[in-house]
Amino acid sequence: MEFSVNHPVLYLIAGIVVAFVIAQSAFFLVKALRQARKLNMEAAVIRKTVFASALFSIAPAVSILVGVITLSQFLGLPLPWLRLSVLGAVTYELPAATLAASTMGATVTETITRAQTFSVIAWVMTAGILSGLILVLLGLKKIQGGMSRLGGKDRRWGQILSDSLFLGMISAFVGLLFAKVRLGLPGFIPIAVALVSALLMAVCGLLIKKLKWDWLTQYAMPISMLGAMALAIPITALMA
Repeated sequence: MEFSVNHPVLYLIAGIVVAFVIAQSAFFLVKALRQARKLNMEAAVIRKTVFASALFSIAPAVSILVGVITLSQFLGLPLPWLRLSVLGAVTYELPAATLAASTMGATVTETITRAQTFSVIAWVMTAGILSGLILVLLGLKKIQGGMSRLGGKDRRWGQILSDSLFLGMISAFVGLLFAKVRLGLPGFIPIAVALVSALLMAVCGLLIKKLKWDWLTQYAMPISMLGAMALAIPITALMA
């Protein structure tokens, strides 16, 4: 049988897994609503929380869709759909797939036609991200306990550590972009988009602080992410 990255069997497997994850999300949503009612939370607070969570999910969902489209050009639709709908992020999946493809003599500009190449890419994408799952499973309790002890009565140190870890992760991605620039690859465009996103967030912060627009607090992150994604189009046109 001829191999295809869009074979119906792959769609079936991916669909089953995605359907299970959606059912799991619906289950916990119902449990959370029931628990909120048991705690006598006001209906307005529940609606506001659900709406804010849904709005906050829009920006990541758009980036996931872009990632699925990007990966589907050479991996087909089922595998990227499965990976990015359940666990992966395009910042990991694309470099992992590219590296695995290059070792097999394939490129990301052409559709994979060999089952062996497709299998190697899928295994690399899967095995490479298992370390995070294992770390959370075996070490999350100790990590949380350590951060709690570090904070003690003064919770600022725990917050500082958390912010430092986040900034370290961002710095790693920024360093990768500058490395691409040194190699002659396009790297300034993502940096410019990130700066625009930071600027939009700063504007939202000023509006919240100066004009007392407290309602903007829960929308600041989606606005900065979606705004930067929209402005990425003219920025790319100008810098390209």
